[in-house]
Amino acid sequence: DLLDQIKLRVEKGERCLVTTLTKRMAEELADYLIELGIKTHYLHSEIDTLGRVEILRDLRLGVYDVVVGINLLREGLDLPEVSLVAILDADKEGYLRSAGALIQTMGRASRHIDGHAIMYADTITRSMQAAIKETQRRRQIQEAYNKEHGITPQGIRKAIKDITERVKVVAETRAPYVATPIAKEDIARLIKELEAQMKLAARNLEFEKAALLRDRIVELRRNLTDDLVTSAPLSPFPSREREKHTLGRVHHHKTHYRKI
Repeated sequence: DLLDQIKLRVEKGERCLVTTLTKRMAEELADYLIELGIKTHYLHSEIDTLGRVEILRDLRLGVYDVVVGINLLREGLDLPEVSLVAILDADKEGYLRSAGALIQTMGRASRHIDGHAIMYADTITRSMQAAIKETQRRRQIQEAYNKEHGITPQGIRKAIKDITERVKVVAETRAPYVATPIAKEDIARLIKELEAQMKLAARNLEFEKAALLRDRIVELRRNLTDDLVTSAPLSPFPSREREKHTLGRVHHHKTHYRKI
């Protein structure tokens, strides 16, 4: 069923997100879909910040039709092209399958006019029931509001910014820079400024920018453990290069799922 659902979206030029519980399953499922001719990439914590942003940008551009990930709550995703969110092992209770996590994950498809979320499971858990109930409640409120104000839902169109150009600028400014000490007080002040910028970016729906600012704030806070830090630009991007996706033969999973 998942494959049929993906093919249906690909034929329409739409995008898909699939969530798994393990890195291995994400990679193997991505490989399997690639073998079937579907443009796919996996997304997990071993891929650095720049790599993750590039993969999500490429998903919007159509370089990939499907991204298979684990924790899609942490990416600051703003993907209007995504019309399908598929949640595998939805009945495996835990942090990533709690009611709140399920609601947020399903919400990744809410920005598309034809957005759908499908939970694959053998049983319906309390978390799933709560997520479904809350989603239906919110939908009823939204539909009532739209009807009252004569609003017809429309899809969101948003420009795709090339994050790689911003990365090049950061890299070029870092190279010739000579670091000088900066006091903790100055770093704390910088963190507050960046937090304000991050919140503003989020309000303006610039989630990619907000995610980059968030990563830089984390790095600055890490430096506060030292007596002094340097004034060298603290890039939000780790030094590792983007992982290269390798193809490998994958066997079918024996687990059988029932669509909820």
